[in-house]
Amino acid sequence: MIRNNKEFIPVMLMPFCEDKSIDYGALEKLIEFYLSAGAQGLFANCLSSEMFHLSKQEMIESVSFIVQKVNGRVPIVATGTFAESIELQAAFVKEIYATGIQAVIVITSLMAQEKDDEATFRSNIHQLLTLTDDVPLGFYECPVPYKRVIDPAFLGELAKTGRIMYHKDTSLDIGNIRAKINETDGVSDFGLYDAYMVHAVDSLASGSAGLSCIQGNYFPELIVWICNNYNDSFQKSKVDKVQQFLIDNMDVMHYAYPTAAKYYLQGTYSWMGTTCRRDDIEPLDGETKIKLNELKENYDKLKSEIFK
Repeated sequence: MIRNNKEFIPVMLMPFCEDKSIDYGALEKLIEFYLSAGAQGLFANCLSSEMFHLSKQEMIESVSFIVQKVNGRVPIVATGTFAESIELQAAFVKEIYATGIQAVIVITSLMAQEKDDEATFRSNIHQLLTLTDDVPLGFYECPVPYKRVIDPAFLGELAKTGRIMYHKDTSLDIGNIRAKINETDGVSDFGLYDAYMVHAVDSLASGSAGLSCIQGNYFPELIVWICNNYNDSFQKSKVDKVQQFLIDNMDVMHYAYPTAAKYYLQGTYSWMGTTCRRDDIEPLDGETKIKLNELKENYDKLKSEIFK
């Protein structure tokens, strides 16, 4: 089934004050930044939010804040499983669902250890489903602590239970994505959202529900635009240009991320600081800043062509 209405679901950044406490003033402005760009949902408490560096209380408080400020304007999903027993993960799924979000995201790489086989992974997933009653869930092939790509047939099996609403795909494999779309064909209230912008147009044309990518933390309006225009024959030359721009600038947007995205936004929005809690990010050195400033200049030129 080819979905015509494609959605951009940003993976939300988490703004921090200089003392590394959550900057709720900036977070409120960030919410409006995404929504004013046309985002049709929000993915809170994700890797871009530095979720592994938040306490569970901070997760609950920040997600509750986002739910309150969004006030029903768009659906919200948020991660709710972390490196504990399946029973404890299930308990936190229920706790974060109670904030008012639409679905709780399950990190595939935390449902089994890297050394565990597929059978163990599937058994743990089924146990989580049983222990979380009727809570709507989604999957996120998070690359941390390692990447576990879900099997297309297994995803289809799970989607057909009616419990799975969302899948954020990071397989980087258009064949794998097409197989997942085929296996979940006809399942209502389910959507696959691709994270890999190298094949954004192909993914949308193949039937993905939309895009959920870090590029939306630099210029969300461009990701919304490609979702809206990817199959418009009159816009084909512009679509091709946007797709190539995303390919050409993949490396600069990933390097020193999410600090890089915060620095990029700070160039326009004074409320965004560059403080992060992660200590494993590449340095935001002079060379990196030059590249990010060039990215902004190049995007401004592209924007003048695409949005005229």
